[in-house]
Amino acid sequence: MSDNFVLKADLRSRVGKGSSRELRRNGQIPAVIYGDKQEPLAIAVPYKEIYYKIYGGGFKTTIATIEVDGKKIQVLPKDYQLDPVRDFPLHVDFLRVSAKSVVTVNVPVHFKNEEAAPGIKRGGVLNVVRHEVELIVAANAIPDALEVDLTGLEIGDTVHFSAIKLPKDASPVIQDRDFTIATIAAPAGLKSDENAEGAEEEATKEGE
Repeated sequence: MSDNFVLKADLRSRVGKGSSRELRRNGQIPAVIYGDKQEPLAIAVPYKEIYYKIYGGGFKTTIATIEVDGKKIQVLPKDYQLDPVRDFPLHVDFLRVSAKSVVTVNVPVHFKNEEAAPGIKRGGVLNVVRHEVELIVAANAIPDALEVDLTGLEIGDTVHFSAIKLPKDASPVIQDRDFTIATIAAPAGLKSDENAEGAEEEATKEGE
């Protein structure tokens, strides 16, 4: 799990497009804290800090402490809105959490030891089916990433979710099947050769 970070925020007395534009002109963006059976709290957070956290990676899997109105609130970033043209942050949603909170979160999948996969050495292609996996996990135990070890994999092999080691008490949202994470696919040239061989066999059979 990534180290927690602290954000200093201001309460928002006004909401709406005009207020939001004013905040952005002043180097802040609107945000809201919700959950834990409490009323949503409208706040404003520093634009630069949010920008670098989002594009630095791990933003939505890292617990944050928001200091606002003399209080410290533990939160998990749940969603954010980006400008559709320039990709800068427009709004952030934070979920209140505690030491006992269990959350649903998308965790990225990282692959290691590609150099130890014979199938990739032979020209096979790592075909990633899921770049993220949705987990149910304790808020204080969210992993930075789930690791998949590619050691020994050959062309045609499939990596299923069951091959991934999870944090204690974590579980996938999808529980009715052992879903595919990735495959080692044959290179395009090999596929073409196999297709050609198959066509030749069919033609030979027809000739006979």
